[in-house]
Amino acid sequence: MTLVTRDASERERHNLFPFLRVTRHDRHVHHESSPVAIPGLAPHNASVKKIITAYEQWPRNIRGAMWMLASAITFTLMTTLIKYLGSDYPASLQTFYRSAATFVVLLPAIIRDPRGAFATTRPGILFFRSAVGTASTIFAFYAYQKMPLADANALSFTRALWLVPLAVFVLGEKVGPRRIVATLVGFGGVLVMLQPGGDTGLGLPAMAALASSLMFAMTITGMKVMTRDHSTTTLLVWAGTLGVIMSLPPALMVWAWPSFVDLMLLSAMGVLGAITQACYIKGMSIGDAAAMAPIDYTRLVFASILGYAMFGDVPNHITLLGAAIVIGSTLYITIREVKMGAVKVKASDE
Repeated sequence: MTLVTRDASERERHNLFPFLRVTRHDRHVHHESSPVAIPGLAPHNASVKKIITAYEQWPRNIRGAMWMLASAITFTLMTTLIKYLGSDYPASLQTFYRSAATFVVLLPAIIRDPRGAFATTRPGILFFRSAVGTASTIFAFYAYQKMPLADANALSFTRALWLVPLAVFVLGEKVGPRRIVATLVGFGGVLVMLQPGGDTGLGLPAMAALASSLMFAMTITGMKVMTRDHSTTTLLVWAGTLGVIMSLPPALMVWAWPSFVDLMLLSAMGVLGAITQACYIKGMSIGDAAAMAPIDYTRLVFASILGYAMFGDVPNHITLLGAAIVIGSTLYITIREVKMGAVKVKASDE
């Protein structure tokens, strides 16, 4: 199969406002050959044009930051639903319902252009990402069900720490002493969070959260590469379709039919999951990683607020200290890696 690519800015505009693909030709024909005006349509199109123009004039990192902030908000809402429904629906079953709802959301894009939606030159990588991503989701859902939202979110940030040993043992990259020290300090922060006698503790939920972060780190090692020649829609369609197939077997082992209200909530979870992925991929593909990483940590703030409001969760000072160490370490690693990448690019240009 061949992959059809387009200009990055054009693709970004189309992904943000997909209906413009249909109306562009219509506007051209209307202006040049049709004197008939449809009441109310011109003001609407003018407003849309203003929104598009304003958005495109923002700096690249500001646009990326807005997408990352939206991803953090929708992710927190999704995890709140995971915890709220956790007593009746196990993690594997929630994963299937979420994947099914995501697939339904993506179905119009698939029907409109099935060949383009699945167009890729690297299906193996997408299969691997989907398999590992499904397992990662099940572990993460279990952790969010059993742990305070803020604690589970804090442990999810360790994915940046896992990327360092993965770069060494999987990709064969050379890692300097500063990144090694920062990684060790970050895992030290994890130990602080999981201190004996604390609210978190090294139990199954915490181990599931760490395992989920490791597997998620495996899926994002090639994300930046994939976004160079794959649209956001293509990545979501592959993840959504394979997610349904791969999450069905474990879901059947604990199957339960939801009530109508629960079905709506499970569907909302899936819709929020799709929006979260789309916003995260869009933000990372638009902005610089060093600028985008701090915004993702706002999830901890949102999780603390909703965790307290919905479930009475109050993170203790030890947990917050450990989370601060993990966040500081991962921020250093991200910024350091971006700087090293810039140095390599400059050296190759010279």
